[in-house]
Amino acid sequence: MQSRIRGCLLGGAVGDALGAPVEFLSLAEIRQRFGAGGIGDYVPAYGRIGAITDDTQMTLFTAEGLLRAWVRGTLKGICHRPGVIHHAYLRWLLTQDEQTSNPDVEIGQDGWLFSLKTLHERRAPGNTCLLALLETKSFGTPTVARNTSKGCGGVMRVAPVGLFAPGMRGNDDVFGLAVDAAALTHGHPSGYLSAGYLAVTVSALLRGCPLPEALDIADAQLRRREGHQEVAEAVAAARALAACGDPTPEQIENLGDGWVAEEALAIAVCCALAAPDFEGGVRLAVNHSGDSDSTAAITGNLLGALLGEKAIPAHWLERLELRDEIGALADDLHAATCGILDARAAWSRYPGW
Repeated sequence: MQSRIRGCLLGGAVGDALGAPVEFLSLAEIRQRFGAGGIGDYVPAYGRIGAITDDTQMTLFTAEGLLRAWVRGTLKGICHRPGVIHHAYLRWLLTQDEQTSNPDVEIGQDGWLFSLKTLHERRAPGNTCLLALLETKSFGTPTVARNTSKGCGGVMRVAPVGLFAPGMRGNDDVFGLAVDAAALTHGHPSGYLSAGYLAVTVSALLRGCPLPEALDIADAQLRRREGHQEVAEAVAAARALAACGDPTPEQIENLGDGWVAEEALAIAVCCALAAPDFEGGVRLAVNHSGDSDSTAAITGNLLGALLGEKAIPAHWLERLELRDEIGALADDLHAATCGILDARAAWSRYPGW
Protein backbone atom coordinates (compact mmCIF):
# COMPACT_ATOMS: atom_id res chain seq x y z
CA MET A 1 0.00 0.00 0.00
CA GLN A 2 2.80 2.42 0.82
CA SER A 3 4.34 1.88 -2.61
CA ARG A 4 0.98 2.51 -4.29
CA ILE A 5 0.37 5.70 -2.29
CA ARG A 6 3.85 7.00 -3.09
CA GLY A 7 3.42 5.88 -6.69
CA CYS A 8 0.16 7.78 -7.04
CA LEU A 9 1.46 11.10 -5.69
CA LEU A 10 4.90 10.90 -7.29
CA GLY A 11 3.48 9.51 -10.53
CA GLY A 12 1.03 12.38 -10.77
CA ALA A 13 3.84 14.89 -10.23
CA VAL A 14 6.02 13.19 -12.85
CA GLY A 15 3.20 13.36 -15.41
CA ASP A 16 2.63 16.98 -14.50
CA ALA A 17 6.32 17.81 -14.96
CA LEU A 18 6.52 15.99 -18.30
CA GLY A 19 3.50 17.90 -19.60
CA ALA A 20 4.38 21.31 -18.18
CA PRO A 21 6.47 22.52 -21.16
CA VAL A 22 3.78 21.61 -23.73
CA GLU A 23 0.60 22.48 -21.81
CA PHE A 24 -0.41 25.19 -24.25
CA LEU A 25 0.95 23.66 -27.48
CA SER A 26 -0.97 21.91 -30.24
CA LEU A 27 0.04 18.43 -31.35
CA ALA A 28 1.52 19.92 -34.52
CA GLU A 29 3.61 22.34 -32.46
CA ILE A 30 4.77 19.55 -30.15
CA ARG A 31 5.90 17.49 -33.13
CA GLN A 32 7.57 20.45 -34.76
CA ARG A 33 9.58 21.09 -31.60
CA PHE A 34 10.35 17.50 -30.50
CA GLY A 35 10.01 15.36 -33.61
CA ALA A 36 7.39 12.94 -34.92
CA GLY A 37 7.32 10.98 -31.65
CA GLY A 38 6.54 14.09 -29.63
CA ILE A 39 7.94 14.93 -26.23
CA GLY A 40 9.38 11.95 -24.39
CA ASP A 41 11.45 13.38 -21.55
CA TYR A 42 11.67 16.39 -19.29
CA VAL A 43 12.60 19.67 -20.90
CA PRO A 44 12.94 22.99 -19.07
CA ALA A 45 9.83 24.71 -17.77
CA TYR A 46 9.58 27.48 -15.19
CA GLY A 47 13.36 27.77 -15.19
CA ARG A 48 14.29 24.18 -14.41
CA ILE A 49 14.04 20.51 -15.40
CA GLY A 50 11.26 18.48 -13.78
CA ALA A 51 9.20 21.47 -12.68
CA ILE A 52 5.71 20.84 -11.31
CA THR A 53 2.71 23.08 -11.99
CA ASP A 54 -0.39 24.21 -10.12
CA ASP A 55 -1.80 20.69 -10.60
CA THR A 56 0.72 19.18 -8.20
CA GLN A 57 0.67 22.21 -5.92
CA MET A 58 -3.07 21.85 -5.35
CA THR A 59 -2.84 18.06 -5.06
CA LEU A 60 -0.37 18.48 -2.21
CA PHE A 61 -2.69 20.92 -0.45
CA THR A 62 -5.53 18.41 -0.86
CA ALA A 63 -3.38 15.81 0.89
CA GLU A 64 -2.48 18.29 3.60
CA GLY A 65 -6.14 19.13 4.14
CA LEU A 66 -6.99 15.45 4.54
CA LEU A 67 -4.24 14.99 7.11
CA ARG A 68 -5.21 18.09 9.06
CA ALA A 69 -8.82 16.90 9.05
CA TRP A 70 -7.71 13.51 10.35
CA VAL A 71 -5.64 15.10 13.13
CA ARG A 72 -8.56 17.31 14.13
CA GLY A 73 -11.06 14.47 14.07
CA THR A 74 -8.76 12.21 16.07
CA LEU A 75 -7.94 14.73 18.79
CA LYS A 76 -11.12 16.82 18.94
CA GLY A 77 -13.70 14.23 17.95
CA ILE A 78 -15.41 16.50 15.42
CA CYS A 79 -14.41 17.70 11.98
CA HIS A 80 -15.99 19.05 8.79
CA ARG A 81 -13.57 17.61 6.25
CA PRO A 82 -14.59 19.77 3.24
CA GLY A 83 -14.10 22.86 5.40
CA VAL A 84 -10.58 21.80 6.40
CA ILE A 85 -9.70 20.98 2.78
CA HIS A 86 -11.11 24.38 1.79
CA HIS A 87 -8.80 25.98 4.36
CA ALA A 88 -5.88 24.13 2.73
CA TYR A 89 -6.85 25.50 -0.68
CA LEU A 90 -6.94 29.00 0.79
CA ARG A 91 -3.36 28.50 1.95
CA TRP A 92 -2.53 27.64 -1.66
CA LEU A 93 -4.33 30.85 -2.66
CA LEU A 94 -1.98 32.81 -0.38
CA THR A 95 1.01 31.17 -2.06
CA GLN A 96 -0.24 32.69 -5.32
CA ASP A 97 -0.15 36.19 -3.77
CA GLU A 98 -3.94 36.30 -3.64
CA GLN A 99 -6.29 36.84 -0.69
CA THR A 100 -9.96 36.07 -0.21
CA SER A 101 -12.28 39.06 -0.45
CA ASN A 102 -13.70 38.36 3.04
CA PRO A 103 -11.45 39.93 5.69
CA ASP A 104 -13.12 37.82 8.39
CA VAL A 105 -11.65 34.60 6.98
CA GLU A 106 -8.44 33.98 8.93
CA ILE A 107 -6.16 31.75 6.88
CA GLY A 108 -3.57 29.87 8.89
CA GLN A 109 -0.04 29.90 7.59
CA ASP A 110 1.15 27.15 9.91
CA GLY A 111 2.17 23.60 9.07
CA TRP A 112 5.21 22.59 7.02
CA LEU A 113 3.76 22.58 3.52
CA PHE A 114 3.12 26.33 3.39
CA SER A 115 6.80 26.98 4.13
CA LEU A 116 8.01 25.36 0.88
CA LYS A 117 9.22 28.15 -1.39
CA THR A 118 8.44 26.27 -4.60
CA LEU A 119 4.76 26.25 -3.71
CA HIS A 120 4.79 30.06 -3.66
CA GLU A 121 5.64 30.26 -7.35
CA ARG A 122 2.84 30.83 -9.86
CA ARG A 123 2.73 27.90 -12.25
CA ALA A 124 -0.18 28.84 -14.54
CA PRO A 125 -2.91 28.57 -11.90
CA GLY A 126 -6.43 28.09 -13.20
CA ASN A 127 -8.60 31.21 -13.21
CA THR A 128 -11.65 29.27 -12.02
CA CYS A 129 -9.82 28.01 -8.94
CA LEU A 130 -8.49 31.47 -8.14
CA LEU A 131 -11.79 33.29 -8.62
CA ALA A 132 -13.84 30.74 -6.66
CA LEU A 133 -11.45 30.81 -3.71
CA LEU A 134 -11.36 34.59 -3.76
CA GLU A 135 -15.15 34.54 -3.20
CA THR A 136 -14.91 32.39 -0.05
CA LYS A 137 -17.40 33.35 2.67
CA SER A 138 -16.10 30.96 5.33
CA PHE A 139 -14.36 27.58 5.44
CA GLY A 140 -16.54 25.23 3.40
CA THR A 141 -18.81 28.03 2.14
CA PRO A 142 -20.10 28.15 -0.51
CA THR A 143 -20.35 24.37 -0.62
CA VAL A 144 -20.77 24.52 -4.41
CA ALA A 145 -18.97 27.24 -6.31
CA ARG A 146 -21.17 29.98 -7.80
CA ASN A 147 -20.14 29.21 -11.35
CA THR A 148 -20.95 26.71 -14.07
CA SER A 149 -17.36 25.70 -14.73
CA LYS A 150 -16.44 22.11 -15.47
CA GLY A 151 -12.75 22.83 -15.98
CA CYS A 152 -10.31 20.11 -14.99
CA GLY A 153 -9.02 22.06 -11.98
CA GLY A 154 -11.33 20.07 -9.71
CA VAL A 155 -10.45 16.56 -10.87
CA MET A 156 -6.70 17.04 -11.29
CA ARG A 157 -6.17 17.61 -7.55
CA VAL A 158 -8.32 14.98 -5.78
CA ALA A 159 -6.35 11.73 -6.08
CA PRO A 160 -5.31 11.97 -2.39
CA VAL A 161 -8.96 11.46 -1.40
CA GLY A 162 -8.75 7.99 -2.94
CA LEU A 163 -5.45 7.34 -1.18
CA PHE A 164 -7.01 8.12 2.19
CA ALA A 165 -9.96 5.82 1.48
CA PRO A 166 -8.98 2.97 3.85
CA GLY A 167 -9.60 5.42 6.69
CA MET A 168 -13.03 6.37 5.31
CA ARG A 169 -16.45 4.72 5.17
CA GLY A 170 -16.48 3.02 1.79
CA ASN A 171 -16.93 4.13 -1.80
CA ASP A 172 -19.88 6.42 -1.07
CA ASP A 173 -17.77 8.42 1.36
CA VAL A 174 -14.80 8.56 -1.01
CA PHE A 175 -16.93 9.71 -3.94
CA GLY A 176 -18.78 12.24 -1.81
CA LEU A 177 -15.69 13.83 -0.28
CA ALA A 178 -13.97 14.16 -3.67
CA VAL A 179 -17.13 15.78 -5.05
CA ASP A 180 -17.22 18.17 -2.11
CA ALA A 181 -13.55 19.08 -2.59
CA ALA A 182 -13.95 19.77 -6.32
CA ALA A 183 -17.26 21.62 -5.92
CA LEU A 184 -15.51 24.24 -3.77
CA THR A 185 -14.23 25.72 -7.04
CA HIS A 186 -16.22 24.09 -9.87
CA GLY A 187 -20.00 24.32 -9.96
CA HIS A 188 -20.89 22.15 -12.97
CA PRO A 189 -21.78 18.49 -12.23
CA SER A 190 -19.23 17.22 -14.76
CA GLY A 191 -16.58 19.27 -12.96
CA TYR A 192 -17.16 17.63 -9.59
CA LEU A 193 -18.52 14.19 -10.56
CA SER A 194 -15.32 13.56 -12.53
CA ALA A 195 -13.45 14.12 -9.28
CA GLY A 196 -15.58 11.56 -7.47
CA TYR A 197 -14.95 9.08 -10.26
CA LEU A 198 -11.18 9.50 -10.10
CA ALA A 199 -11.03 9.19 -6.31
CA VAL A 200 -13.06 5.97 -6.23
CA THR A 201 -10.91 4.51 -9.02
CA VAL A 202 -7.73 5.34 -7.10
CA SER A 203 -9.23 3.86 -3.94
CA ALA A 204 -10.00 0.58 -5.72
CA LEU A 205 -6.50 0.44 -7.22
CA LEU A 206 -5.05 0.93 -3.76
CA ARG A 207 -6.94 -2.18 -2.64
CA GLY A 208 -5.32 -4.15 -5.46
CA CYS A 209 -8.15 -4.16 -8.02
CA PRO A 210 -7.17 -4.37 -11.70
CA LEU A 211 -7.83 -1.12 -13.52
CA PRO A 212 -10.91 -2.33 -15.47
CA GLU A 213 -12.51 -3.55 -12.24
CA ALA A 214 -11.66 -0.28 -10.50
CA LEU A 215 -13.35 1.63 -13.32
CA ASP A 216 -16.43 -0.59 -13.01
CA ILE A 217 -16.65 0.29 -9.31
CA ALA A 218 -16.37 4.00 -10.13
CA ASP A 219 -18.98 3.63 -12.90
CA ALA A 220 -21.46 2.18 -10.41
CA GLN A 221 -20.93 5.11 -8.07
CA LEU A 222 -21.14 7.69 -10.85
CA ARG A 223 -24.42 6.46 -12.32
CA ARG A 224 -26.21 7.00 -9.02
CA ARG A 225 -25.55 10.75 -9.18
CA GLU A 226 -27.71 13.35 -10.85
CA GLY A 227 -26.11 14.88 -13.93
CA HIS A 228 -23.76 11.95 -14.53
CA GLN A 229 -24.46 11.40 -18.24
CA GLU A 230 -21.68 13.55 -19.68
CA VAL A 231 -18.97 11.98 -17.53
CA ALA A 232 -20.30 8.46 -18.10
CA GLU A 233 -20.30 8.95 -21.89
CA ALA A 234 -16.76 10.36 -21.86
CA VAL A 235 -15.37 7.46 -19.83
CA ALA A 236 -17.23 4.90 -21.97
CA ALA A 237 -15.67 6.40 -25.11
CA ALA A 238 -12.24 6.25 -23.48
CA ARG A 239 -12.64 2.59 -22.53
CA ALA A 240 -13.86 1.72 -26.01
CA LEU A 241 -10.88 3.44 -27.63
CA ALA A 242 -8.39 1.73 -25.32
CA ALA A 243 -9.98 -1.65 -26.07
CA CYS A 244 -9.04 -1.21 -29.73
CA GLY A 245 -5.36 -1.16 -28.72
CA ASP A 246 -2.51 1.33 -29.16
CA PRO A 247 -4.43 4.58 -29.68
CA THR A 248 -2.67 7.26 -31.70
CA PRO A 249 -2.40 10.87 -30.56
CA GLU A 250 -4.98 11.79 -33.19
CA GLN A 251 -7.40 9.22 -31.72
CA ILE A 252 -6.73 10.53 -28.22
CA GLU A 253 -7.71 13.98 -29.45
CA ASN A 254 -11.12 12.57 -30.41
CA LEU A 255 -11.77 12.34 -26.65
CA GLY A 256 -11.27 16.11 -26.35
CA ASP A 257 -8.42 18.38 -25.36
CA GLY A 258 -8.57 17.92 -21.59
CA TRP A 259 -9.36 21.47 -20.55
CA VAL A 260 -12.69 20.32 -19.08
CA ALA A 261 -12.99 17.67 -16.40
CA GLU A 262 -14.70 14.81 -18.18
CA GLU A 263 -12.29 15.09 -21.13
CA ALA A 264 -9.20 15.15 -18.90
CA LEU A 265 -10.54 12.13 -17.01
CA ALA A 266 -11.36 10.29 -20.25
CA ILE A 267 -7.92 10.88 -21.76
CA ALA A 268 -6.25 9.67 -18.56
CA VAL A 269 -8.44 6.56 -18.38
CA CYS A 270 -7.71 5.69 -22.01
CA CYS A 271 -3.95 6.23 -21.65
CA ALA A 272 -3.77 4.23 -18.42
CA LEU A 273 -5.73 1.33 -19.92
CA ALA A 274 -3.69 1.29 -23.12
CA ALA A 275 -0.32 1.76 -21.42
CA PRO A 276 2.31 -0.97 -21.73
CA ASP A 277 3.97 0.52 -18.64
CA PHE A 278 4.07 3.76 -16.61
CA GLU A 279 6.40 5.55 -19.03
CA GLY A 280 4.35 4.67 -22.09
CA GLY A 281 1.13 5.78 -20.45
CA VAL A 282 2.23 9.25 -19.45
CA ARG A 283 4.02 9.81 -22.76
CA LEU A 284 0.78 9.04 -24.55
CA ALA A 285 -1.06 11.39 -22.20
CA VAL A 286 1.12 14.44 -22.94
CA ASN A 287 1.28 14.24 -26.71
CA HIS A 288 -1.97 15.85 -27.78
CA SER A 289 -3.37 19.32 -28.29
CA GLY A 290 -4.66 20.59 -24.99
CA ASP A 291 -4.06 20.40 -21.25
CA SER A 292 -1.11 18.02 -21.42
CA ASP A 293 0.11 18.45 -17.86
CA SER A 294 -3.30 17.73 -16.32
CA THR A 295 -4.03 14.69 -18.47
CA ALA A 296 -0.58 13.28 -17.78
CA ALA A 297 -0.85 14.05 -14.06
CA ILE A 298 -4.12 12.12 -13.77
CA THR A 299 -2.66 9.28 -15.85
CA GLY A 300 0.35 9.25 -13.52
CA ASN A 301 -1.98 9.11 -10.49
CA LEU A 302 -3.77 6.08 -11.94
CA LEU A 303 -0.71 4.16 -13.09
CA GLY A 304 1.23 5.00 -9.92
CA ALA A 305 -1.60 3.67 -7.76
CA LEU A 306 -1.87 0.59 -9.98
CA LEU A 307 1.82 -0.26 -10.39
CA GLY A 308 3.53 1.33 -7.38
CA GLU A 309 6.51 3.65 -7.06
CA LYS A 310 9.03 1.23 -8.59
CA ALA A 311 7.24 1.42 -11.94
CA ILE A 312 8.17 5.10 -12.30
CA PRO A 313 11.43 5.50 -14.25
CA ALA A 314 14.27 6.46 -11.93
CA HIS A 315 15.58 9.11 -14.32
CA TRP A 316 12.28 10.97 -13.94
CA LEU A 317 12.09 10.64 -10.18
CA GLU A 318 15.67 11.78 -9.69
CA ARG A 319 15.03 15.13 -11.41
CA LEU A 320 11.51 15.74 -10.12
CA GLU A 321 10.99 18.99 -8.25
CA LEU A 322 10.03 18.43 -4.58
CA ARG A 323 10.49 14.68 -4.92
CA ASP A 324 11.46 14.19 -1.26
CA GLU A 325 8.69 16.43 0.04
CA ILE A 326 6.05 14.68 -2.07
CA GLY A 327 7.31 11.33 -0.81
CA ALA A 328 7.18 12.53 2.80
CA LEU A 329 3.58 13.67 2.39
CA ALA A 330 2.71 10.29 0.85
CA ASP A 331 4.33 8.48 3.77
CA ASP A 332 2.30 10.54 6.24
CA LEU A 333 -0.89 9.68 4.34
CA HIS A 334 0.07 6.02 4.54
CA ALA A 335 0.83 6.22 8.26
CA ALA A 336 -2.48 7.93 9.02
CA THR A 337 -4.39 5.50 6.81
CA CYS A 338 -2.82 2.53 8.60
CA GLY A 339 -3.33 4.01 12.08
CA ILE A 340 0.35 4.29 12.90
CA LEU A 341 0.63 8.08 12.81
CA ASP A 342 0.57 9.70 16.26
CA ALA A 343 -1.98 12.52 15.95
CA ARG A 344 -0.51 14.56 18.81
CA ALA A 345 2.98 14.30 17.37
CA ALA A 346 1.62 15.20 13.94
CA TRP A 347 -0.12 18.39 15.14
CA SER A 348 2.88 20.64 14.47
CA ARG A 349 3.05 19.43 10.87
CA TYR A 350 -0.71 19.26 10.29
CA PRO A 351 -2.45 21.54 12.79
CA GLY A 352 -6.07 20.44 13.03
CA TRP A 353 -7.91 23.68 13.57
